[in-house]
Amino acid sequence: MTITRWMISALFIMLLTLGAVSTAFSAERPIDIEAKSLILMEMDTGEVLIEENSDEAFPPASMTKMMTMLLLMEAIEAGDVNFEDEVTVSEKAASMGGSQIFLEEGETMIVRDLLKAIAVASGNDASVAVAEHLAGSEEDFVEMMNEKVDELGLTHTQFQNSNGLPADEHYASAHDLAVIARELMRHEGITSFTSIYEDYLRQGTDDEFWLVNTNRLVNSYEGMDGVKTGFTREAKYGLAASAKRGDARYIAVVMGADSPKERNRHITDALDYAFETFEVHPLIEKGRVIGAESVSKGMKETVPLRVKEPVSVLLKRGEGADDIEEQLLIDEEIEAPVVEGEPLGKLQLTKDEETVADVPVLAAEDVEKASLWHLFQRSLSRLSGLR
Repeated sequence: MTITRWMISALFIMLLTLGAVSTAFSAERPIDIEAKSLILMEMDTGEVLIEENSDEAFPPASMTKMMTMLLLMEAIEAGDVNFEDEVTVSEKAASMGGSQIFLEEGETMIVRDLLKAIAVASGNDASVAVAEHLAGSEEDFVEMMNEKVDELGLTHTQFQNSNGLPADEHYASAHDLAVIARELMRHEGITSFTSIYEDYLRQGTDDEFWLVNTNRLVNSYEGMDGVKTGFTREAKYGLAASAKRGDARYIAVVMGADSPKERNRHITDALDYAFETFEVHPLIEKGRVIGAESVSKGMKETVPLRVKEPVSVLLKRGEGADDIEEQLLIDEEIEAPVVEGEPLGKLQLTKDEETVADVPVLAAEDVEKASLWHLFQRSLSRLSGLR
């Protein structure tokens, strides 16, 4: 791999985290903001529509658990963990205070129920049990959390535990929490947990436990399907919220509100503004092959190109997307070997000669490097006119 392609690979995670980088809007302040920090972000494009102190770090409280859920979902999708795996509760997990489902040392609970306990009831004990199941210890899991922070390019976040209980040097910004929420919501199965309003654990036993979502907006705001509340005396009231209507999904994060009522008002005002003002226009579905590009010195002469995530543009209501133009830009000559998923360039979307999105383009399949004998035979075939 050349130096240029290495640099592209290094930057790709950052670009994918930011999503389709739109220049159509600058963040506004169309709502009254009394909390310490707030951000409103569109899911597909990553476009920031409102922000207030969004890069300032504060204690995230239980919004920390979004990272715990994200790492769990990644492990499940990678096949390292199964929803039906049984987890044995440690003394440490059972000792957690604050919001909990009252796990007991030695008790077993399947991963599915522990995730439900985290997403719905914000169980501190369930978070530690999951952390220990994934990494062996919560300390090692925290290392995984902070490695993911670095991978996502987050610069105002550092974790010290898996659940958000108060700890020195445990902090996050609203922007970084929005990015984590966005990554979590890319896992399609997560909303079957985060959208639950009420449910039960240990149903039919003497230890039956009633779960009620700490995010009451799940039951009252149209389209709300996540993600995570947070509260400690130091952090005050926070919420990372996700709501979807039609093709549009928005992520809103508020930190440091003085009351649950104020927290919910900030979130609903921000989401109302988004749904009333903007429209999401889907252009390319997830994983679609959008073309092919020549490959030098490969067993195949071309490599198909695809987008990893859905491609959309965000426009003001009433603006059409019919005049959106697409241009495929490859960073340099592609030389084998090529690895499936390797970033090779970008798809640039323009409207009225302005760039509205730059979307990472990936190799859709492997292309192995050809042997000298194979290249020699190919050259002979061309010279003889057989191909």
